[in-house]
Amino acid sequence: MTNAKFQLGCGILHQLRRHPERSRFSGGAKDLARTAFRTLLVLTLLAVSSLAQDMPMFRWQNFTTANGLPDNHVFCVLVDGNRIWAGTENGLGLYEGGAWKVFRPADGLAHQAVLSLALDHRTGDLWVGTMGGLSRVSAGRIDTFTQLNSGLSNDIVYGVGVQADYVWAATAAGASRLNTRTGQWSLFNATNTPMYEIWTYAVSPAEDKVYYAVWGGGVLEYDQKTERWKDYNDPDGENEIVLMKDQGLIHEITTSVSYVDKILWVATYFGASRYDGRYWHNFLTKDSGLPSNFLSHVKAIDGNRAWFSTDKGLAYYDGTNWAVYRPALDTHKPEMFITDVNGNSKKQIPVQTAPAHNYILGVDVQGDDLWVATAKGLSHGIRQKNSVVAANELRSKRK
Repeated sequence: MTNAKFQLGCGILHQLRRHPERSRFSGGAKDLARTAFRTLLVLTLLAVSSLAQDMPMFRWQNFTTANGLPDNHVFCVLVDGNRIWAGTENGLGLYEGGAWKVFRPADGLAHQAVLSLALDHRTGDLWVGTMGGLSRVSAGRIDTFTQLNSGLSNDIVYGVGVQADYVWAATAAGASRLNTRTGQWSLFNATNTPMYEIWTYAVSPAEDKVYYAVWGGGVLEYDQKTERWKDYNDPDGENEIVLMKDQGLIHEITTSVSYVDKILWVATYFGASRYDGRYWHNFLTKDSGLPSNFLSHVKAIDGNRAWFSTDKGLAYYDGTNWAVYRPALDTHKPEMFITDVNGNSKKQIPVQTAPAHNYILGVDVQGDDLWVATAKGLSHGIRQKNSVVAANELRSKRK
């Protein structure tokens, strides 16, 4: 019915444009024109509402060193119930009860630059990847693993993940796996995997598969059952021009992987990819709502929804539409906009707050809320009402 009314309105306006004399001689034609215009206006507003109604809207609260954050350059963030862990360039921060506590090498941390975080939900232990080793925070005690005192393949730990008894680490010299029950380490590199680049950048372990983002080497998959490795690469090689759309991984320079509901999401410096075990679907700024092809992190919610951290804002994809949250690149004023699946029909949503910076480095989810690591602070996105309702309320307040 809506489509029929829309076509009717367009038809009336089209006829009036073709025959302007009708509007001069016929009051009825003028009435029709007014009716058509109003119909189109209503339908356009409905279309915007339909596009926006499922897009989450947030009130952003930002943290910097001014209110306790260890450093404004935040590499990663992890939600631990009501506690928030932030890995920064100058220490590990714990936000609990409205206050910050900071951990640095003097407290036992392997290194002050914290690159990655993972939680063992069974034990409550926090695993901390740093520029100088892997640390475990357990019941107030910090233990550190390095090349010198353990089987860790390299002290630069870009990524860490926990699955059952195993802790998987992504290091600058391949992958490492610790069996926390036996204390045994296993190393994976070019000698026993298809890995031709050993700079592993991120890891996402699950019960059936473990995925590694290998910087310059695509994606590695480890099958937990068969204990075999498989690699996924860009069919275009390292060519920055996409020659074969959706024929494989978007690019070799991968920065993050997130495996949820048997769907793999991949972030690269040249776009993003989604893989369902059979088909690839790639995302670029030219054919999606991504604000930039330069991605640092991806956080999957399920098989259809994911958060993308880019150098030009935080992007959310719900399987149908996109939303972007950021300080505007030109004015630096708070900005949120939505687009359709192909990045078209861009609509601005009035907002009063934004993440601390447009360069986003990581995301974690706390119920309906978000925690976002940026290059200039940590941001807490507090979920608000339906986007359209909230936008209308904002407009009313401004009148």
